[in-house]
Amino acid sequence: MTHPSRTGGQILVDALKIHGVDTAFGVPGESYLDVLDALHDSGIRFIINRQEGGAAFMADAYGKMTGKPGICFVTRGPGATNASIGVHTAFQDSTPMILFIGQVGNDFIDREAFQEIDYRRMYGQMAKWVAQIDRADRVPEYIARAFQIATSGRPGPVVLALPEDMLTAVASVADTRCYQPVQAAPAANQIEQLRSLLAGAKKPLVLLGGGGWNPAACADLQRFAEANHLPVACAFRFQDLLDNAHPNYVGDVGIGINPKLAARVREADVLIAIGPRLGEMTTGGYSLIEAPVPRQQLVHVHADTEELGSVYQAQLMINSGMPQIASMLAAMAPVDSSAWRDSVAAAKADLAAWQQQPPIFQDGKAPLDLWQLVQQLDQLTPADTIITNGAGNYATWAHRFHRYGGMRTQLAPTSGAMGYSVPAGVAAKIIDPDRTVITFAGDGEYMMNGQELATAVQYRAGVVIIVFNNGMFGTIRMHQELHYPGRVSGTQLHNPDFAALAAAYGGHGEVVETTAAFAPALERALAFARSQNLPAVIELRYDGNLITPGATLETIRSNALKAKAAQ
Repeated sequence: MTHPSRTGGQILVDALKIHGVDTAFGVPGESYLDVLDALHDSGIRFIINRQEGGAAFMADAYGKMTGKPGICFVTRGPGATNASIGVHTAFQDSTPMILFIGQVGNDFIDREAFQEIDYRRMYGQMAKWVAQIDRADRVPEYIARAFQIATSGRPGPVVLALPEDMLTAVASVADTRCYQPVQAAPAANQIEQLRSLLAGAKKPLVLLGGGGWNPAACADLQRFAEANHLPVACAFRFQDLLDNAHPNYVGDVGIGINPKLAARVREADVLIAIGPRLGEMTTGGYSLIEAPVPRQQLVHVHADTEELGSVYQAQLMINSGMPQIASMLAAMAPVDSSAWRDSVAAAKADLAAWQQQPPIFQDGKAPLDLWQLVQQLDQLTPADTIITNGAGNYATWAHRFHRYGGMRTQLAPTSGAMGYSVPAGVAAKIIDPDRTVITFAGDGEYMMNGQELATAVQYRAGVVIIVFNNGMFGTIRMHQELHYPGRVSGTQLHNPDFAALAAAYGGHGEVVETTAAFAPALERALAFARSQNLPAVIELRYDGNLITPGATLETIRSNALKAKAAQ
């Protein structure tokens, strides 16, 4: 039905409602005031962020949690460049997202007007589609296409620029229908080929990852693994696709992989990769799976035809969405698994051994045992707790030792983006306020978007943030000691009192320096967050020498110096 005349901004907000948008994130700008005005009475919740990078990360977290596009509004120029980190993250993570950018008016285009950027060029390589809506009467068409592209095939981000004069222009135009995501599905003969490969296997392994999953798909995949007694690993930062307590879950394939699991990946005769791109992090720098022709008989299932065969020439390539392949695998007649049935329990035992207390804490000399902290956290929080983190060595303590309870209990960037943890945690608590949300943040990582704590206070999001304060950019320092031992440069940090900072924002803050102090502090933080619906911060102050579960900076430096001396 064609509506009476509406402004471009009103047409846009009406379109968002048709496509089921309930929440948007952003930082206001004069370039899209007409949209802000239309949002006023729309029923769509607009979360006001403190920086566009935080807004884009929150939109990414929304997309991951709901499977619907996360919506983000930012202004032109500086706002758009700040938001680009979230768009890049959504692209590499295969997260549906739509970023709307206020743009200079059409009468000023291509004059390098105030804050003007050509967003087609700027975002061209990091989004599925970038466009500019120049006419108000075409807004419904562009919005429908944006939702369609963001959710179909391999999910990902779309960027739409909104010229200021277009938003205030008036048009009479009909609305569209709600979008309908489109996914490919396997052919019956492909399922038969997969079954034939599996039936002839001696050492099969399933590897899950990528975007486009939902609870039903995860449940179907679990039934497939159970029926065929298959070991299941999860790709880098997709550890929540199978409950980690499940007997068939055998660990994560990413940075700091369990060496025994790495050996299983290399030695697998049939490797069934369902969803992951098989990028650098998941393949150990393309060493676990050789490119372009793997040693393993590789079955690669992916939602994007262009991804299939782009790096790996798999034995069998299947273009499919995750729900489509999972439902067909669940219905597939099981094969005789007697050749590998016992390997699942052995791989699970390897995982259990890998998750035991690391040697650096076994002498009891470290005042703060980070391994013990994760054990206590698991004991004091529900199985469906959402854990968020950004990039940094501190994340290892969550990835290796925490047991994710299933979809959707992990929010983390495969892009390695620092600054993700706090916005993602705040967004998760806003989106699902009844769930417990714990954020793991490094000290350097926290300082990149810690200002979103103000957003948490404003919207009463009771997230609990654990800041790992070792006074350095730890990951970079680790590599620095490896390659330039003893020459510390550019990695030291002078940090604020994070607990006092949290209180200044209106939340709760505590400092923990000993293992015995952590559990009581966590209980107080959880109680505060639940009762007050406000954020709580626990600052962990610990020896930066304890850089990873398997090595200290001193050991890395010493070994590097010895290696240089031997050259």
